[in-house]
Amino acid sequence: MPVTTTPIGPTTGLEITGLHGGALVDRGVAGDCLAALERYGVVIYRDADVGDDDLVAFSRLLGEVVPLAMGGHERPEIQRITRDASKSKLAAYREATFFWHIDGTTDTLPNKATLLTARQVSDDGSGDTEFANTYAAFEELPEEEKRELEKLRVVHSFAASQLLVYPDPSPKERAAWDRVPSREHPLVWTRRSGRKSLLIGATAGEVVGRPAEEGRALLDRLLERATSPRFTIRHRWRPGDLVIWDNTGMLHRAQPYGENSSRLMHRTSLAGEEEVR
Repeated sequence: MPVTTTPIGPTTGLEITGLHGGALVDRGVAGDCLAALERYGVVIYRDADVGDDDLVAFSRLLGEVVPLAMGGHERPEIQRITRDASKSKLAAYREATFFWHIDGTTDTLPNKATLLTARQVSDDGSGDTEFANTYAAFEELPEEEKRELEKLRVVHSFAASQLLVYPDPSPKERAAWDRVPSREHPLVWTRRSGRKSLLIGATAGEVVGRPAEEGRALLDRLLERATSPRFTIRHRWRPGDLVIWDNTGMLHRAQPYGENSSRLMHRTSLAGEEEVR
């Protein structure tokens, strides 16, 4: 079967067909994937049907694979993504993934990229994943606004993301969230290469030095812009699909799916390579 590549959205996404299973575990394929991630932000291998061993092996060709805490899988590199509490200790927190976010914003080095493959999809078609390109959203801002945004810093916290799901937590719940350290980052992340992106999303709770309402309004406006149709794509999962995205420049979110959903994904993550500056 020939390998075909098809760009998806106006600024984001590349779909690849014709690569399956162990054929992905190839340095040439990995090099092409990394180049596509740099250009498109999201790479989708349709019907890849990659097994767990090959998923980890391919991930290692792309970067350093990090162990995932409470993954619920025999391999420490793999995390099971599900809302079924019998399959994952993190099931109760999955509702927060229904909001736009970047993984690891409270870490020194946010993950470089994420790989997600569909083991089972929802019977009712729910649980699609959306992606938003924060490189492109920043690049198309007026130059004067870019300069102003580059002066700002934002506090990211686990609590900010959980408040979107549970706006009235008990003191015990709030105390548990607050035990996860928050982190202050620049609003605009400048890479060594010179590329710049907006560091926004569910964990972005306040703009340093701005009144709370003013800072919240700015963050909401930037998020609305970055998640407008020009900068977004939506992936409708089929069993066997493998999706990889640049976690540093792509917001993502899952479309809501229920606690009894059959949706089951296997995830690996690549260690970050650049501090936020």
